[in-house]
Amino acid sequence: MSATSTLQFKSVNYTGLGQGPRVIIMGATHGNEVCGTQAITRVMAELDSGKLHIANGSVTFVPIVNPLAYAKNTRSGDRNLNRDLSPKAHPQDFEDRVANWLCPLLARHDVLLDLHSFNAAHGEPFVMVGPLDNDGPLEPFKHMAEERALARRLGVRRFVTGWMAAYGGGVQRRARNPGGNAAELETVLRYGMGTTEYMRSTGGYALTLECGQHLDPQAPEVAYRAILNTLAFLKLIEAPEPSPVPFEEMEALQMVVVHDKLDAGDRFTRQWASFDAVSEGDQIGVRADGTPVTAEFSGRILFPDTNAGPNQEWYYMTRPNPQFGRE
Repeated sequence: MSATSTLQFKSVNYTGLGQGPRVIIMGATHGNEVCGTQAITRVMAELDSGKLHIANGSVTFVPIVNPLAYAKNTRSGDRNLNRDLSPKAHPQDFEDRVANWLCPLLARHDVLLDLHSFNAAHGEPFVMVGPLDNDGPLEPFKHMAEERALARRLGVRRFVTGWMAAYGGGVQRRARNPGGNAAELETVLRYGMGTTEYMRSTGGYALTLECGQHLDPQAPEVAYRAILNTLAFLKLIEAPEPSPVPFEEMEALQMVVVHDKLDAGDRFTRQWASFDAVSEGDQIGVRADGTPVTAEFSGRILFPDTNAGPNQEWYYMTRPNPQFGRE
């Protein structure tokens, strides 16, 4: 019996009598990010006990998206599910099998809230938001206003945009470098396709909420509040509408560029955390050959990964996005 033969996928749906959107809320897309799983379990218990009631529309909960990674308490099972997520006619790994189950489920919904956590030692929660409305080839979209309105009601004040463009630029550069994987260019219009990007590709809208550090006891509370705010704002439950975070309290950042680790000997010069501020010229790391790595502009670091391998994402650079929410 294989290690995966006893695993199964689980989703639970609650449907109200009134009309409303079809919402899907997920946890453990990465198996060691369990705050969403804990919050979903808590909300489901309140629905089952009658403390909460779905009056309109429907909500589907997926407490554990990737059961193999969850069982291993690791980010991935065989690979990162949140890259190249799409149905596969000939699945090659466990994440392909997750995708073949998950993608049709996502496509049956209108709105996705995907609950994550991060590895950095410190940092406050933030939400990853999609692009402006556009009909371009990379990430066409038509629900910007609805998506950003929901983002401002999740209970966090930091907002990050620009994932697909920044990640895509890294894939193009990586494929041109010696040792890069040219086959990645086959997905030129699907750069960084994860749960939220796939949801947008089916005509819906979606948010990734990073609820805090993996082991932060407040992360499940952030996730729980976000679930309730989502259900209230979309009028699935009868509750007061949550207020949006005021513009003056918001911090919005645009992802600009990703820098790769080129050699296993590349290292950071200090322990960086997401949203640490840097000024142009500040040293961030050093290459294996001794070449310093410096900030090309003033901004904030995002997703620094000490454990990245060669030709993998090492860190991202972001700039302020003062127009967010005002477009």
